[in-house]
Amino acid sequence: MNLMESERQVAIFGLGFIGLPLALSFALKGCRVIGVDVDEQLVQDLNKGVTYHLEAKDGIPIQQILKEQLAAGRFRATTDPEQATKSSTDVIVTVGVPVTDGIPDYSYIRAAVQTIASYLRPGQLVLIRSTVTPGTTRRLLQPILESSGLQAERDFYLAYASERIAEGRAFEEFENMPTLVAGAGEKSLKRAREVLSIVTRAEIHEASSYEVVETAKVFENISRDVDIAMVNEFAVFTKAIGIDIFEVIRLANTHKRVNLLQPGPGVGGYCLPNALYYLLPRALEANLNLRLLPVARRINDETPRRIAGLILKNLPVPPSRAKVAVLGIAMKDYSNDDRLSPALKVIQFLESAGVTVAAYDPAVPHQYPFKVNSLEDALRGANGIAVLARQKNIDYEKLTEFRKLMKEDPFIVDTRNVYNRRQAKAAGFRLETL
Repeated sequence: MNLMESERQVAIFGLGFIGLPLALSFALKGCRVIGVDVDEQLVQDLNKGVTYHLEAKDGIPIQQILKEQLAAGRFRATTDPEQATKSSTDVIVTVGVPVTDGIPDYSYIRAAVQTIASYLRPGQLVLIRSTVTPGTTRRLLQPILESSGLQAERDFYLAYASERIAEGRAFEEFENMPTLVAGAGEKSLKRAREVLSIVTRAEIHEASSYEVVETAKVFENISRDVDIAMVNEFAVFTKAIGIDIFEVIRLANTHKRVNLLQPGPGVGGYCLPNALYYLLPRALEANLNLRLLPVARRINDETPRRIAGLILKNLPVPPSRAKVAVLGIAMKDYSNDDRLSPALKVIQFLESAGVTVAAYDPAVPHQYPFKVNSLEDALRGANGIAVLARQKNIDYEKLTEFRKLMKEDPFIVDTRNVYNRRQAKAAGFRLETL
């Protein structure tokens, strides 16, 4: 099927941090896109042109892109999967697989694929882009789709292509990140390549099986989790001997074969903290004892407690009489995503110790009892500052003005390498780094 982009209608199931920019990427290429989500409020907001994502393409914010594509009739959102599936040439699934207590929950993606199976037509492509346990496409999703009476590769096309983008760079990386894909057969692979190449300008690598691509995706995420655990462990060592971890990493990275990542308050978001738990079911099935990977995960899980300890250590008053201003509650710098954010865990530990927390993050839309509406509200009467995530709308350089709002002998615990000691001291702060 060689359709012009303007003739192609794409249904995308799941309109979160991956699905929405992917949907708009297809719309920008001229496709007609229907985004499907079970969240009625999200669908209403999107159809009004409202999104809180911090994505942009060529300097144009996603909010403007969304409004333009709605106006052009190339994108709309719906909660009606029947209409979306029946009218589409291609169906893409970006529904997430959350992890609870180390157990992946496949109920959401199972429900989405069951719905697609109910309305599947001969000649359609179903492209899975969710991160899953290796074997999920073959063992779970393909049988569900074939329960429709249609057979993959004979009647419809089925493929798996991993999603490899970083939040905040979605449009750029959908276009420029090499893509991995595997299909139920050669015809499915050809059709998936045809659809992927509408958006992707980078090389598309074909794999021998779904499992290869599923596993590569999980390995990619776990490798970063392990790398971050390593530098967080390094930070414990440098703290113990009284040297600065950020200076050490900067100098170590001058070696041409070394590329240490940056430590921080922990690891958050949907991808890295969950990756190990997508791998473990198959490891247990094969009776494998994975040793390094669970240790790395524990190190990153324990880091927020260590950061809370640094903050408590610097309090000039008992925790029950202390206030701490937290700057940034997103799961990483310059993000509005607070899912599994280590900053929230740090705050939880502080509040459990009796500290009053006033957190300011203008990018995160979710409301919390400890979240305040202005930087001034966070700083006023605070004993210290904890920098847990950078945001563009926070002017970190105004330390002298910060100092005027705060109590005597204030401190900064800086987990994001925003300040240096000379700068902090000149403004009247004690600085604690990782």
